[in-house]
Amino acid sequence: MKKIIKSISIAIVLLIAVSYSLNELSQSRMFQFFGGLVNSVETNEKVVALTFDDGPGVNTHEILDILRKHDVKGTFYLTGYEIEKYFEDAIQIVQEGHEIGNHSYSHQRMVFKSPSFIKDEIDKTDELIRQIGYEGEITFRPPYGKRLVLLPYYLSKEDRNTIYMNIEPDSYPEIAADANEIVNHVVENIRPGSIILLHVMYESRRESLNSVEGIITSLKEQGFTFVTITELLEYENQE
Repeated sequence: MKKIIKSISIAIVLLIAVSYSLNELSQSRMFQFFGGLVNSVETNEKVVALTFDDGPGVNTHEILDILRKHDVKGTFYLTGYEIEKYFEDAIQIVQEGHEIGNHSYSHQRMVFKSPSFIKDEIDKTDELIRQIGYEGEITFRPPYGKRLVLLPYYLSKEDRNTIYMNIEPDSYPEIAADANEIVNHVVENIRPGSIILLHVMYESRRESLNSVEGIITSLKEQGFTFVTITELLEYENQE
């Protein structure tokens, strides 16, 4: 009996260790099994990309007003479901000249999903992005940043990079709760080629939305220029 209990205990420990390792691997900023992973760009030019995940949502017009006021173009990673829900708002994002990226249709974690599920999530959202009038390259960012094997493999076959980020203040609760802390975090961690991630579409993320103007003005004072993701990738190719 003791041997059985010991074997079960070892199996549980191994299972926990494997689960932890897979979770860490699924959100690694530096490694994935297939295709390109972009969390920032190596460049000497003081350019950065401001990106927004999720939406369109109830705060679409407010974020667009801020970006228009400061003459900044961002990259919006929209979900297909929310494009359908806020279709006219999605059209306005395009008409304002911002870049649109694919953030899946349903915003489910795309790990341990079938190839057909992954394909449908991406293809359906690509189609909706075209329906709102966007004609540029559609980059992809996985929901929650999660991916393991099948998603990167599918993207690599489609010659699409996985777009990540190197500055994500919303991921730290003590920072995300205060707009000033968000601004400070971005300013302290910024470098040429950075990709900044914010969530601004919902009232639950009001502090993130409130930080945008401070981030823009602070970084402009330091001589940074804001570009879209596809523009940022071009700087890396120039090195």
